[in-house]
Amino acid sequence: MEKKSIFFDLPYWKDLYGRHNLDVMHIEKNVCESLIGTLLNIPGKTKDGEKTRLDMVEMGIRESLKPIIESGRRTFLPPACYVLSRYEKRQFCSTLSEIKVPMGYSSNVRNLVQMKDLRLINLKSHDCHTLMQQLLPVAIRGLLPKQVCTVIVRLCYFFNAICSKVIDPIKIDELQEEVVVTLCLLEKYFPPAFFDVMVHLIVHLPQEIKLCGPVWLRWMYPMERYMKILKSYVRNRSRPEGCIIECYVVEEAVEFFSEYLESTPMIGIPKSLEYRQNVGMGFKVTPVEYKMLCEAHFYVLQNTPEVDSRGEKWLQEEHRRCFIRWVRQRIETELAKPEHCITQTLRWLANEPRRDVIRYSGYGINGYTFHTREHDLRSTTQNSGVTVEGESLHVSSAKDKNPVYANMSYYGVIEDIWELNYTSFKVAVFRCKWVNNKTGVKVDENGFTLVDLNKEGDSSDQFIMASQAKQVFYVSNPNDGRWSVVLTSKPKLYDSGDVCDNIEETSSFSQRLPECEDDQNEDVSYVREDCEGEYIEVDNSKMNKRKKFAS
Repeated sequence: MEKKSIFFDLPYWKDLYGRHNLDVMHIEKNVCESLIGTLLNIPGKTKDGEKTRLDMVEMGIRESLKPIIESGRRTFLPPACYVLSRYEKRQFCSTLSEIKVPMGYSSNVRNLVQMKDLRLINLKSHDCHTLMQQLLPVAIRGLLPKQVCTVIVRLCYFFNAICSKVIDPIKIDELQEEVVVTLCLLEKYFPPAFFDVMVHLIVHLPQEIKLCGPVWLRWMYPMERYMKILKSYVRNRSRPEGCIIECYVVEEAVEFFSEYLESTPMIGIPKSLEYRQNVGMGFKVTPVEYKMLCEAHFYVLQNTPEVDSRGEKWLQEEHRRCFIRWVRQRIETELAKPEHCITQTLRWLANEPRRDVIRYSGYGINGYTFHTREHDLRSTTQNSGVTVEGESLHVSSAKDKNPVYANMSYYGVIEDIWELNYTSFKVAVFRCKWVNNKTGVKVDENGFTLVDLNKEGDSSDQFIMASQAKQVFYVSNPNDGRWSVVLTSKPKLYDSGDVCDNIEETSSFSQRLPECEDDQNEDVSYVREDCEGEYIEVDNSKMNKRKKFAS
């Protein structure tokens, strides 16, 4: 007799569509460990090996990968298409060990890489989440055969898409179709042992999102983090429950009294991690060149709502040269009238900022912490990458009489952080080194945005307002060191003393899902010709069995 769950005794259970919850956090972690273990051939973690090859021989598939018993006590395993060579492993680990991520993005990736054995160690759940969301597709670029690399990128793109806060129901159906194709391609290239129950559960995730809502509302990250808090309450290991109860009661009482006494700061978030809006770090007051000060002042005027300053193409240079003087004269003329509409902001803007500016090495705004490139050179984090979306004038040729304005993303690094003093208010601006958008920015076939940081753009337009900046970081392209892959960071926002956990809101590493250019009639090469194989010592007690399968 088949066992029936007691939950079916509930009157609503038979009509409940979502009777279980698949935890994406652990699925992502287990898939990531299996994937990295197989790629790097980590003992105990890889899904490839002698037994896997013998299973494929018994199944009658991929005959080119069968073990070859050589003279003596050795078995040779031909290099499969999903295995990295030693040189590629070193390149993969070097890319991860040299990555500098923004402050608060993740743990120090360098501590996860063991260059001696060419492997990743001590991977936690969030480490695997970071790898699958952004870092792994970048680290394997150009190392594996094109088809295998595309499949891994598609899998990572899927996990990134389902972890969004808001998902379009139509997009869920598209993800369901694409993940089926992705898993079929994984089955085509990876060994059968790779497909355990965790890989199988991936195909059910889109349907569960339809029934139960977004993933970030149901996964285990909040519970795991709270368990860490409860574990920190334990002082007497022989009485853990009592320690947890006592500390919990004390914290609840302190929080109650903190709310009762409004002037008392709330507990929970360390003072160093409180969200601070428009706060500079490490400042000094120095005079600057008047030409650069005018350039920064000109940008502030252009981006002030009270000032409308856009000119035509043939007026741009004259506009830049005369606009500051024109604004001053125009405001003075308006102020002479009995009735005028000049605001206090325009009055102080017309007087220009003070010559002595405050220069910071770091600045916190909009949930980001920015630093100058000089600071990043001696730091383990990368906080100088910046992007801004600006309106740019586009022309088809030099004779084009109908130029158009369009939005375009610009990428660069922060060289300096200024705070312009207009007496009654201050404006923070970033002086940046921008990448040339024509020759220094491109999008590859997999949707990655790449920049060449050595190709500098227009040096006459260096400044942006700090409030406009969004943070990015750059990862060196493994197969071409001149180019760097652009990855977006996530802001750390705090609301009324509580942190808004944005672990689920990691921007995609690619602008689109990589296309699958796989021909069903194409002969797949399962053995790599450019990679060394693996030798395994043979045990005499199992020699006869192996000869049977190899024959």
